[in-house]
Amino acid sequence: MPDVNVEETRIETPRTRLRKHLIQPEALHLIPEAQARKHAAIPLEISGNVLHVAMANPSDIIALEALAAQSQMHIVPMKASAAEVQEAIDFNYQSYEEIEKQISSLSLDTEEAEPQVKLDTITDAPVAKALTLIIDEAVKARASDIHLQPQEDKLLVRYRIDGTLHSMLSLPLSTATSLISRIKILAKMNIADHHRPQDGQFSVRTRGGQAIDIRVGTVSTVYGEIAALRLLDKSRAVMTLSDLGFLPQSLATYEEMLKVPYGMLLVSGPTGAGKTTTLYASVNCLDCAGRNIITIEDPVEYRFQDINQIQVNPRAGLTFASGLRSILRLDPDVILVGEIRDAETARIAIQSALTGHLVLSSIHANDAVGVVFRLLDLGIEPFLIASALIGVVAQRMVRRVCPDCAQMTTIPFVEQMNYENEMGEKRAEFLCGKGCKSCSNTGYHGRSGLFEILQVSDEIRMMLLKDAPATELRNQAVKEGMIPLAKDGMLKVKENFTTPAEVLRNAYSAD
Repeated sequence: MPDVNVEETRIETPRTRLRKHLIQPEALHLIPEAQARKHAAIPLEISGNVLHVAMANPSDIIALEALAAQSQMHIVPMKASAAEVQEAIDFNYQSYEEIEKQISSLSLDTEEAEPQVKLDTITDAPVAKALTLIIDEAVKARASDIHLQPQEDKLLVRYRIDGTLHSMLSLPLSTATSLISRIKILAKMNIADHHRPQDGQFSVRTRGGQAIDIRVGTVSTVYGEIAALRLLDKSRAVMTLSDLGFLPQSLATYEEMLKVPYGMLLVSGPTGAGKTTTLYASVNCLDCAGRNIITIEDPVEYRFQDINQIQVNPRAGLTFASGLRSILRLDPDVILVGEIRDAETARIAIQSALTGHLVLSSIHANDAVGVVFRLLDLGIEPFLIASALIGVVAQRMVRRVCPDCAQMTTIPFVEQMNYENEMGEKRAEFLCGKGCKSCSNTGYHGRSGLFEILQVSDEIRMMLLKDAPATELRNQAVKEGMIPLAKDGMLKVKENFTTPAEVLRNAYSAD
């Protein structure tokens, strides 16, 4: 067994910041997870016959000897905080091997088994434990969605992290039916129906104690059923407007619009742009005790006290339009409509805004001015839009530069030119992440919003009544202080929140 030099361990041990340290997979394989947790130590890298190990207590001789015996290498300890070591163990010792172990224990022949046998099998421990581990790993990785996608020869497990999909695990194709059936049972879906699209939801508690609501959707493909699981962390439900990424000027404008007692505020953007989060944050900043606030959503993602939330249920005849009509008979002060999808909902929402209610909703459009023309496309008359509309927020999401691996980097010329066009200044170097353990080697950690806020002024109302084209409306809005999406993004680049590449990927100038 390699020796541990006791005298060396008494010398002041160098300290390492684990969040900035990329850990070698080869080093992890030398020390099992159980032993790493027992000794509060995590292997970092191999150098010749030396294994560098971060430890909460680098002078623990017994631990050092045990690690040397296990790895058959000389141990060089490095000091790290106990919290950092625990976090590194949780992140790096991923349970993929345990998932594969549970999956391999399944002896189910999915092609020949009878339906009753399938039902009995998919509720046993291995497949249930495998699904639990997949969810736990997704939560650890900060994933917002899990995708189970059967391919020609495998089941692909993908996580969406900070808006981008990452392939995390490949399982035998034969396990797809069992895993997806297990999900259907938890979500109270029809396990026998493999052809029609289905949706449902269930709740779990992770090993870390987090309460997670999971929204499920399934549909049949040529290789079998795929499932998408949206993870809704209850601890992240309550956000304030200042948490979303508004620039101070934009935040002041939006808060001013929210103070208007009645009218309509619309939030636009593509799927996944954070529209629902902005609407929830908007409602949270209102006086919930002194106002009757009612929402109609599809689905209700988070639940709040002092707010009445209605779930759309088309089978029971409860749609956005019919629900909105019912809400008007319940003496509301504020109405939140999850999404304006059709002309009927749009017309009722407009009428509600005109009859003394504050109406907040989302709608799909490319930019703030595009929302006005989307309403026109739905058949709403210009004079009604001009009378009811308080303002519009168009938004996108961009990934934030990882603080643990950020460094000044020279970016491609085309990105420099786009920054110069928006900001009027030349720069070649910008803060970019080089990739580390904290950000899964992507250079980004977390997301922030980009916002374009159109406040409907008297001048814009007159232009609407005169059927002014989109370009004129946009130019007038910018003249009155609207910051376009691309400009908002480049301002955040200047403040080192994100990179020009992210802004170009998610926002554009409509000029």
